[in-house]
Amino acid sequence: MTPVIAGFDQHRVPVADGVSLHTAVGGSGTPVVLLHGFPQTHLMWRHVAPDLAADHTVICPDLRGYGASDKPAETDGTGYAKRTMAADVVALARELGHERFALAGHDRGALVAFRAALDHPGTVTHLACLDVLPTLDMWEVLHGVTAAVGFHLYLMAQPPGLPERMISSAPDAFFGHFLDLWTADPGAVPAEIRAAYLAACRAAVPSIVADYRASAGIDIEHDQADRAAGNRLRMPVGVLQQDWGAALGFDAAALWRAWAPDLRHTTVSCGHFMAEEAPDDIAKALRDLLAR
Repeated sequence: MTPVIAGFDQHRVPVADGVSLHTAVGGSGTPVVLLHGFPQTHLMWRHVAPDLAADHTVICPDLRGYGASDKPAETDGTGYAKRTMAADVVALARELGHERFALAGHDRGALVAFRAALDHPGTVTHLACLDVLPTLDMWEVLHGVTAAVGFHLYLMAQPPGLPERMISSAPDAFFGHFLDLWTADPGAVPAEIRAAYLAACRAAVPSIVADYRASAGIDIEHDQADRAAGNRLRMPVGVLQQDWGAALGFDAAALWRAWAPDLRHTTVSCGHFMAEEAPDDIAKALRDLLAR
């Protein structure tokens, strides 16, 4: 059986021409949208979402190109821009009856959430980003041998063809590498969830690569334009991260503060898959943010 988030209903919601997102919805109250990271699906929120659903409407989609959501072919370099994926999220919430909502994202989902909050400041009431830097800052801090941790960023930034062929030749080894490397608690991703993640990734290699390729191109252009214009995040922002800065030589809180004047930055003692490794801590942090 395909794993699900307990107590949540499954929906297929149209968000753009030819694109619908597979979405799990549960609870009632003020809306909160939770966006997953790589190489995961909405199932990464399976512990946190039911907690928040006690007093919120919680919306957990598979991002465009991931999981059971549609995977349109990239044609002009914008199909997997974070601006496009952020517009999906706004359209999703609107289709479900919500003009304003809080937004939390992990990893790739945090980059979509960041872009949604910049592009739609009147729509996103609160923003939480888990274990990521904004795209522009990420590329600026990677250097020397320490950048080897992000080898996949450079691989998937290459022109179409080679990355897709290389990854498709051994998808379970490629995607499984990150599930193994980035967790401090192997038990946090049990066998049935790991199998669901790998199956979803096998079916999504071209779109996952397109997502990452956009982050080496058009996403940088959008961030640079916002930085040049002095655009900032206008809502309360919570950032939870491992202390990557200590290893790579940067101040993560300072980088985020340049984008978010109303920032609460917290270092979390767990692996990268925070919502699965430390769900109680993440749920509490999100609740604290929503109370601001």
